[in-house]
Amino acid sequence: MPRSQLIAPSILASDLSKLGQEVVDVVKAGADWIHIDIMDGHFTKNITFGPDVLKAIRPLTNAVFDTHLMITPCEEPYIKAFIDAGSDIITVHAETCLHLQRTLKYISSAGKKAGVALNPATPEHMIEYILDDIDLLLIMSVNPGFSGQTFIPQSLQKIRRIKNMIGNRPIDIEVDGGINENNVQYVAEAGANIYVSGSAIYQGGNPQTYASRISAIRCAAKKISV
Repeated sequence: MPRSQLIAPSILASDLSKLGQEVVDVVKAGADWIHIDIMDGHFTKNITFGPDVLKAIRPLTNAVFDTHLMITPCEEPYIKAFIDAGSDIITVHAETCLHLQRTLKYISSAGKKAGVALNPATPEHMIEYILDDIDLLLIMSVNPGFSGQTFIPQSLQKIRRIKNMIGNRPIDIEVDGGINENNVQYVAEAGANIYVSGSAIYQGGNPQTYASRISAIRCAAKKISV
């Protein structure tokens, strides 16, 4: 059965001086999920948000909070903090979890959807034995750390291989990094159904442009039936 095609704007690319309003505006413009990049300055070279920021913006929308933890160590106390702050999906990196399957079970036991992210250089066989424990696979099409990077074309091959690995399992394939209306069709064709886009939506900081940009990405992706 085809998976729903969803747009998940990354608030990392928004105007952080008015973060709450940016969340409200992008949901009003048609965003399906809000993608929240959590970076700690260890796993990445950047530091972004903590759980208190999620807690502050959670009352502003009922949209799904898609929380992407780029932190090390990625252990239960940190995961719990983001769950308690209002995350609906918790995605952890395969590269940061010593006991990945146990971490995924912990997330699921809290009633949240569990995701696994893979960096561009991380082979897909890393998730071969935990496919039955996840709801979402996040394929990084840039190296994590900063918004505004260029999509890595080799990511398309990885998406295709992962799509084949998943088979009939009800797992969403999300892609994050350099997604825009010009390349999302190829990402959809390869097998993804959730598209994280930051700069392509938020660039310029004019909320009046968000709806047309989200619509353009959605229309381009829907040229392919996943």
